[in-house]
Formats: sequence, structure tokens, C-alpha cells
Amino acid sequence: MTKWSLLDRSWVRIMLATVLPFFFSACSDRTAHFAPVTELSFIDPIPNGGVHRVNQGESLYEVAWRYGLDFRQVALRNNIAVPYAIYPGQTLYVTSNQVQKQRADNRQVQLNGPQPIVAISSRVSDREPNFVTKKWVWPTKGVIIHPYSASFKGINIAGMLNQPIYAAAAGKVVYCGDGLKRYGQLIIIKHNNLYLSAYAHNNAAFVKEGDWVIQGQKIAVMGNSGTDRAMLHFEIRRAGRPVNPTTLLRS
Repeated sequence: MTKWSLLDRSWVRIMLATVLPFFFSACSDRTAHFAPVTELSFIDPIPNGGVHRVNQGESLYEVAWRYGLDFRQVALRNNIAVPYAIYPGQTLYVTSNQVQKQRADNRQVQLNGPQPIVAISSRVSDREPNFVTKKWVWPTKGVIIHPYSASFKGINIAGMLNQPIYAAAAGKVVYCGDGLKRYGQLIIIKHNNLYLSAYAHNNAAFVKEGDWVIQGQKIAVMGNSGTDRAMLHFEIRRAGRPVNPTTLLRS
């Protein structure tokens, strides 16, 4: 009995030494890959009350992008004219219900529906892009590791650190920064009154807000800011709504 008992104990020790590392490794992997940030929806819910308080460094385009809204509608709802300047501490109404409240509070505000806001002058209007976007080019080379879906508002393209990122179409840079944390370092380009494109997780940007870019221009290099690997998160939005980039990009 003693001999078998010793053998049993040795067998148990061997099994524990063999199985436990795999068990803890599996638990560790499960924890590390649970709900990674790059698999979450990139549109925030509308704040309670439909009001957004502007933070330092935010732009109207950034706020509209955050909530999946058309920047023209946000401008109209708040009586903001071209070039859509906002300031820290300003209250922005981001729902139509709040527009009704704003009208009641300020009778001088006149909102006339979903038409684009009239420019202050032709000189200011001339500085707004109005490019034709029939043909888009791929913003970088690589493998699509996360496709577009109803819950994922763009595509993830895997590549190498510091790989070039290009403008998919001509336009004007309307945002460049890291204010939207899930995007890391982000560039948003306005192409016309309907289309905007976004390039996220950059390691470095070669443009700044207000710069005009041509199609195929190098605007950044690939990074891993806000994610766990080198990739480009790329989005195209039409009137504030995400569209599948692969249906527009030229093969």
C-alpha cells in the first residue's frame, strides 16, 4: 500500500506540474484578449439631456464625430456659422429636442431645417473643401484584420510600425489630435459637405488642422496608439453616418 501511495503522489505532482501552467496561461490569454478596445463601437451614446459641454481643444467636427452626427446639423442646432468655431465651456445641443428648448430660451435663434449653414462671406466659404469623391484610394497597404459591420464603424488594416498612411481623397484636415481616446492619434479630413474620413492609431502625423491635402498625400505613419498592435483604423462617414469603406475604395 505504501508503494502505491508514493506512486500515486508522484503521479499527482507530475500532472499538476504539467497541467497548471497551461491552465493559468489560458486564463491569462482569456483576460488579455477580452473585449479589446479595437472591437468596440466607435460611436459614443448621446449624453443625458442631449447636451455636450465643450472641452479644451475640441472642434465641432470632433464632437459630431464622437456621437455619429452630421457636423452641419450640430452647427445648425447651435447657430454656429462657418468656419464652425467653438470654445471651451460652450454648451452644444446635439439632439433636436434640445433645439426646441434653445428656441424657447433664445427667440433670435433661427434654424431652418437640415440645409447646410450659410457662410458668413464668400471669402470664408472658399476655404471650405468641396472635392468630388467618386474615386477613393487605399490609405495604406496591409491585411484587413477587422472588417466593417453594424457594430464596428470602420476597418482595421494591420501593417508595420511607421508604415506610410495616405489621404484617401483630397480635402482639408479638420482634426488632428488624441482627444478621442479609443482612436489614439487621429486625423479627420473633410472632403466636402457630405464626406469625412478618419485615420486612427497614428505614430506620427505630418499634417495639422487647417492643412489642405491631395489624394495620395502622406499624412501620417502607422502606429499603435490606443491599441495593442500596429494598425490603421480607417473610417468614412457620409452626412455623419458610417459607411463601409471597402465599397468606395478603389481596388
